[in-house]
Amino acid sequence: MKTTLSWLREYVELPADLTADQLDSALTNLGMEVESIVDQSATIKGDLVVGRVLTIEELTGFKKPIRFTTVDVGRDAPQEIVCGARNFAEGDLVVVILPGGELPGGFKIGARKTYGRNSNGMICSAAELGLSGDHSGIIVLPAGSAAPGTDARGAVGLDDVVVEVEITPDRGYEMSLRGLARELSYAFSAAYTDPAAIDFAAATSASPFPVTVEDTVGCDRFSARVVRGIDPSAQSPDWMQKRLVAAGIRAISLPVDITNYLMLELGQPMHVFDLNRLNGGLVVRRARAGEKLTTLDGVARVLDAEDMVICDDTGPISLAAVMGGETSEWQPDTVDVLLEAAHWDPVMVGRTARRHKLFSEAAKRWERGVDPQLTLVALERAVQILTSQAGGTVDDAVLDIDHVVAPSTIAVDADLPAQRIGLAYSSSDVVKLLSQVGCQVRESVPLEVTPPSWRPDLLTPIDLVEEVARLGGYNDIPSILPPARGGSGITPAQRRRRTVGRALAENGYVEVLSYPFVAPSAADQLGYPADDPRRSAVRLTNPLSEQEPLLRTSLLPTLLATLKRNLGRGHRDLAIFETGLVFLPTLAVTAPPAMGVDRKPTDEEWKAANAIVPHQPWHLAAAVTGDIAPAGWWGAGREATWADAIEAARVALSAAGITAGRVTVAAAELAPWHPGRCAAISVDGEVVGHAGELHPAVVSALELPKRTSVMELDLDAVPAAPVTQAKKISSFPPALIDVALVVDAGTPAAAVSSVLEQGAGELLESVALFDLYESDQLGEGKKSLAYKLTFRAPDRTLTSEETLAARDAAVAAAASRFGATLRGA
Repeated sequence: MKTTLSWLREYVELPADLTADQLDSALTNLGMEVESIVDQSATIKGDLVVGRVLTIEELTGFKKPIRFTTVDVGRDAPQEIVCGARNFAEGDLVVVILPGGELPGGFKIGARKTYGRNSNGMICSAAELGLSGDHSGIIVLPAGSAAPGTDARGAVGLDDVVVEVEITPDRGYEMSLRGLARELSYAFSAAYTDPAAIDFAAATSASPFPVTVEDTVGCDRFSARVVRGIDPSAQSPDWMQKRLVAAGIRAISLPVDITNYLMLELGQPMHVFDLNRLNGGLVVRRARAGEKLTTLDGVARVLDAEDMVICDDTGPISLAAVMGGETSEWQPDTVDVLLEAAHWDPVMVGRTARRHKLFSEAAKRWERGVDPQLTLVALERAVQILTSQAGGTVDDAVLDIDHVVAPSTIAVDADLPAQRIGLAYSSSDVVKLLSQVGCQVRESVPLEVTPPSWRPDLLTPIDLVEEVARLGGYNDIPSILPPARGGSGITPAQRRRRTVGRALAENGYVEVLSYPFVAPSAADQLGYPADDPRRSAVRLTNPLSEQEPLLRTSLLPTLLATLKRNLGRGHRDLAIFETGLVFLPTLAVTAPPAMGVDRKPTDEEWKAANAIVPHQPWHLAAAVTGDIAPAGWWGAGREATWADAIEAARVALSAAGITAGRVTVAAAELAPWHPGRCAAISVDGEVVGHAGELHPAVVSALELPKRTSVMELDLDAVPAAPVTQAKKISSFPPALIDVALVVDAGTPAAAVSSVLEQGAGELLESVALFDLYESDQLGEGKKSLAYKLTFRAPDRTLTSEETLAARDAAVAAAASRFGATLRGA
């Protein structure tokens, strides 16, 4: 909302010495964001003075008419100025900017030679001073209005202050002089004059023009009046044009300017129809799907069934509350006009404006809420201004189709503001402040408050509490931190996620975060089979991007996208991980229950609503590519392989409190992994994730380096860590024995390790694989696994016999389970 301080002063008695800082502070404390407060006199730098034209010499021989003038500007000698305008004569008073001055837009004025003559300054038009878009001629001041040489800023209206504020969506009444002035009267405890408090003609039984409203929900009030025989050449008065231009609205014609002016003054948008271009009566209704209307901007629009339109016998002629149509609009030769002021449904207007991308000044006000009691007031003001400037005869008939529902009474406890805000507002304070807003307050228990018609945002008790806090003064509310309530700290699940993330970071992985949105093509790129449940994804109704409308069912699509992005930025050796939610849809066949906000949902409603919410487990995923160990003077580096992805899963599970003996790694096949280099990660026999090398087809589809390896775990499926019992540390020396076992090539090393641990008994402290050997000497389909076995007793030094017996028991268990034999035996 943009307006001038002088216009505001017509409705509220602001202090004469009001400063820009005081005005800024007052508007901010009322809840408005101040965009700018500009002193217009400062927009033009240098000397802008009144001049009297002394002589005019017509210059010939040029492509356009040029005049060489001498102008009395109150100096010792007249100024010589070359000017192309022709709408002034000798003796006229004009506005002159002298050399050294600067016009809006940074246009500097100097003395120069042009058209063969010296020109010392410029005679200004309204457009050059930023007052309007009129370039047709220069400004000619009324005779005797000012003496030559005096400052011209006051004479042309450049002595005002322009105020621009951003209005929050819930306070549409502030998008008018009426609303802004009322708000400022609160801030300065100043007298307020309501521009809507005028006598107006009431509805008559006869209608000036036949109108039918078919949808009283979309349009609950429609008022109209007719004026005939106006002068089509009448211009808008200067004071009106100046105020419109200051508000950022272009002056067009007298009837249209009046509607724009009253929209700014009262907040009531209006429309002007050429009465003689209407065919038959008007019908206000919802559009029929597929109907078309060419709006004033020349665009042919296909209408939606939710749009409201005004129609005559030819069809839609106006997109109601948003923009008029070409066929019935005011024309330069219009002499008979139908003035319309209505009240439209804010929700309908907001959707229509967004659907057609037509965010007009009228639509902005309608979707924020307009006072439904303003229609007849606005029409009265419109016919008064129109007839005073353009003559004409006002039809005695007044149309007013009124289906407005009165505001509902709100019951509010007088103690509620004090409870919510923390200040001691007495009951009388609450009544006073709410009455100041315009509410009717019945002092009962609880208070019965009826909001004014211009405040459709006041619907609940908490809205009234906000008004008490706002008018009572935000600055009076102390900034006190609430006391911190005792708690149990982070949850076990949160602690596990942090511990797992810290462990991976300590092992060289970098954590990344990504949005959970994926494209429908992600499932194809990852090679999911047609019946893979991960293809069933939740689709967002209003996605941030139409290219990514689905919620991820795995962390891999977003993690690999991050990997690819970093590869594209020049990185080659990457190890990244991410923890986050995945969204597994619940295939419910019933729609969610309809629940309002007026009460707490019942247990049945809550259960039914949650039944369709997707399951959202926490997953952990890691990806690695390039060298896992760098090369240097110390030797060659090592390229990351599938084994590193498996090790990342082991590190994560160990950090989650799962001992190595509970973890099983077994060969598996699952997209998007390479079928021969994929491992299923199990805890206590239950699969919790997979790790390995990506399938070559997936690597190609995603344009990733060969051998890129990934792992993904379902952290919610990992059992809780048991309470760890501390073991007594033995002070006795260990016994170390190496064993090399020959087994089938397909035997998992982890499985052999687990069997060795079970067979060795309690004396075994640890078992570790340190060598893998394959050769023709071992036989086809065979491999050798070498393990280091560490034995130790807590209470004695082990004898050789005890150690060998434990080793033999371990080897026997491996032989029984896998047919293992000691290498070299």
